[in-house]
Amino acid sequence: MTSPTPHDDDGAADSPAPPARRVMIALLTPLFAALMSISIVNVALPAIETGLGAGSSDLQWVLSGYALAFGVALVPAGRAGDLWGRRRFFLVGVAFFGAASLLCALAPTPLVLNLARVLMGIGAGLLTPQIIGMIQRLFSGAARGRAYGLMSTVIGVAVAAGPAIGGLIIDVAGEDVGWRLTFLINVPLTLLAFVLAALWLPRPTEDVGPAAARRGLGALDPLGVVLLSGAVVLIMLPFIQFRSAAGAAIGLAGAALMGLWVLWERRLGRRSAEAPMVDLSLFTWPSYTLNTLVLSLYFLGMPAVWAIVAVYVQQGLGHGALMAGLVTLPSAVMVMLLSAQVGRRVESSGPAMLLLGTILSVVSMLGLAGATALIGTGTGGLWLIGVALALNGISQALIIPSAQTLSMQDVPHRMAGAAGGVAQTSQRLFTAVGIAGVTGAYFTIAALADHHTAMLVGSLTIAACMLTSVVGAVFAARRARRAAMTSS
Repeated sequence: MTSPTPHDDDGAADSPAPPARRVMIALLTPLFAALMSISIVNVALPAIETGLGAGSSDLQWVLSGYALAFGVALVPAGRAGDLWGRRRFFLVGVAFFGAASLLCALAPTPLVLNLARVLMGIGAGLLTPQIIGMIQRLFSGAARGRAYGLMSTVIGVAVAAGPAIGGLIIDVAGEDVGWRLTFLINVPLTLLAFVLAALWLPRPTEDVGPAAARRGLGALDPLGVVLLSGAVVLIMLPFIQFRSAAGAAIGLAGAALMGLWVLWERRLGRRSAEAPMVDLSLFTWPSYTLNTLVLSLYFLGMPAVWAIVAVYVQQGLGHGALMAGLVTLPSAVMVMLLSAQVGRRVESSGPAMLLLGTILSVVSMLGLAGATALIGTGTGGLWLIGVALALNGISQALIIPSAQTLSMQDVPHRMAGAAGGVAQTSQRLFTAVGIAGVTGAYFTIAALADHHTAMLVGSLTIAACMLTSVVGAVFAARRARRAAMTSS
């Protein structure tokens, strides 16, 4: 099968001019808030439990409700942005996310908090795929790699710094008010982002696709939206709530529904390439398919690191929320220092950097397991965890901008939002599976043995998960090398 040819983006620039820098600031400010909201809650859970009288199920949904809604919204939102304007849906998503964050901060009960977290997830899902779509349209070549490098910097810093920011807020403001401020912090960020986006984001008429102009809401493929959304919910639920035989049945039903969605999209695609929510020819680009798979496999392990480190440092070692957050900062520093530099070199060395990054991710988790073993014997300190997480930050800086840029290099900008939504939905699914498996193993072993053993097993489990991304990166590098030889 021959791959479709790459599409040249209209009006893309080779180097980011000052207006392009403004665009990146406007795009990445709410992305920082959306991704920080994933990890900042980890250190706030004990305070939420005390402040609202929340039970374990309530706390699970504080984490999972956001991830579930985020994952469900991504693909339909990406398609909608491709059709009716990414700027419009970006602004709606930013406003929605900010309003839901305010509702979380004011929540009087666990139920209201969890409903607000679902709304936050929808807002994040609305705005995130528009960022990828706009980067695809506004940048090309090395400039696109730099843009994705900046995006990766924000992703890494937001996720890694979230626990430190949350810990500092709770330590300064106290538990009763502090957990509410971990949500309220999003409000000024999103208000600033909305103003900057309204002033600085371009209004390109070509963002509105011809299918949308002809058919209105039908262009979104409503049945496809329902099938995919239902499939995502059913696949994620067993890892969030129903870890039983019933959960397995729910997951299988989700897989069947996903199969029906693929058949439906293929049928629509035979009528017209503009008809389906996701043009399945997207997966005929090996660059998209392989690099998206590598990044998804990486997310099978990486997000679980922050969950178990926060628990281990607080419950296993007896430190406070602030210390649990500070130990993650070395990772954020490495990402901040390296991601943009990696982005500049993706065009020339992307596959090699991706492979190196996946290997380092495995090494970092083996280092975390070693640090835990030493701490358990009383011969090591928290600084060993910081060193292991710094190495994890280096791997993250190599992986995310490389995989993101390489996966989108052949995608035409008319499909960029949907392509980004599919990729990020895959990441959310793999994240849910990884966090459920790793945290489930951690808490089971902690109850049977101790937190040191649980952390050791958790670290080795994450290393095994990340090893799958190494295999994927090997295949992606070989395919890129063959493609380069063919083109030359």
